[in-house]
Amino acid sequence: MKLNRLVFFLLGVVLLAGNVLAQDRSTGGLKGKVKVETGTPAGVAIVVRQGEREVARGLTDKKGEFLVSRLSPGRYGVTLRKSGLSVGTLENIEVQAGKTRSIGDNLVLAIDEGSIAFIRGSIFSEDGHSVPNIRIELAKIQEDGTVKKIDGRISNEIGAFVFRLMPEPGKYRVTAKPGGGAEPVSKDVEVDGPAIYRIALSIKPAAK
Repeated sequence: MKLNRLVFFLLGVVLLAGNVLAQDRSTGGLKGKVKVETGTPAGVAIVVRQGEREVARGLTDKKGEFLVSRLSPGRYGVTLRKSGLSVGTLENIEVQAGKTRSIGDNLVLAIDEGSIAFIRGSIFSEDGHSVPNIRIELAKIQEDGTVKKIDGRISNEIGAFVFRLMPEPGKYRVTAKPGGGAEPVSKDVEVDGPAIYRIALSIKPAAK
């Protein structure tokens, strides 16, 4: 009797697993990989819709990868959203039963320039002339007063430079490093939202 019960139990498990597999084979999925122009690709919202109606949602992982499963066979649109980045859309993607459709690994979201902060600056000599090819470093001033470098670049042919930042409030330090024995020059910038913050740095020649 115990053997019969065990056989029936195992048979029930097999039938249940078969039903689950049958259900999985009746639906499909979408997968892909998102890249971003700045920041991390994690946390991009993946909205799957039919027409204007949202039917499923997912998030990218730290590698920018996502998987949305249990979609009924049909055609879908996908919207990709993350604060500070442009919205991406894909349309007319066919999902088939029992298959996971890849929509690519090169989905790139650019910066939404209307929702970021710019630090724009110029480098001048003491006599007011633009100075090209100067190393510029951007650092964030932490709450404890320590400074963490986050970016760097070289001033262009007219002595100009620009940094693009997410618009969260914070304090930043821009430092020009002329080299050749000349002293670095710094200026702090308070960022409190999406806007253009302009600065000018005047460098002195190296002491003789």
